[in-house]
Amino acid sequence: MATQRPTYSFKTPCERCPLRAIATFREFSSEELEFVSKFKRGELAVDAGATILVEGAHSAHLFTVLSGWGFRYKTLEDGRRQILNYVMPGDLIGLQGTIMGEMQHSVEALSPVSLCVFERDKLMTLYNKHASLAFDVTWIAAQEERILDEHLLSIGRRTALERAAYLIAFLFERGKRLKLFNGEASIPITQQHVADTLGLSIVHTNKTLKKLANRNLICWQERICEVIDGDGLMAAAGWEGLGEKVRPFI
Repeated sequence: MATQRPTYSFKTPCERCPLRAIATFREFSSEELEFVSKFKRGELAVDAGATILVEGAHSAHLFTVLSGWGFRYKTLEDGRRQILNYVMPGDLIGLQGTIMGEMQHSVEALSPVSLCVFERDKLMTLYNKHASLAFDVTWIAAQEERILDEHLLSIGRRTALERAAYLIAFLFERGKRLKLFNGEASIPITQQHVADTLGLSIVHTNKTLKKLANRNLICWQERICEVIDGDGLMAAAGWEGLGEKVRPFI
């Protein structure tokens, strides 16, 4: 499971949650905030590279990402990995294990990650007594499906250059909305992460990313991709952006 430091501390009261100050997230009513404060068990700190949830695991908890970057993935028996999506602050993870009994994918931290921890056994109370929060959980699941649709379209129909441009533009746009960049727009991914997301070999990925760098759209470092021109990336991908303006979180 996850690498912890410390286990289930309670550092951030829900009424002072830093995510509530970000315009992309909707406001809570006082009743909703009171319920979520009781629903929350504590916080979990996870080191970069640690596994948060394992495919096939039965977790007693749900998690909301409070800070940091991670990714969801599946692996074949021979170890080949497909990255499905990336997780950022406000994202809910572990819902699949709650509904289906076990996780159908794994989740790994790209950077140090802080998580809000919730008991999955209390999820039905949310559905029974807080319709607006239940809608939020459903919205989050539907949004994940929409994002996966776009990723699948990218892998199936975009060229390698368009795929790479779309992926980096997508991460950049999400990070920008979540105020994750201080000065430089640095995304904590390696070329192997890009290859495992796009379904390309590492050699093909390297050549493709060099083309984006030669257009002055990105600057690649050892474990970081710096975005120079986000609009140029969207144009190269033929992608119009995220679309949604205000979204829920738990």
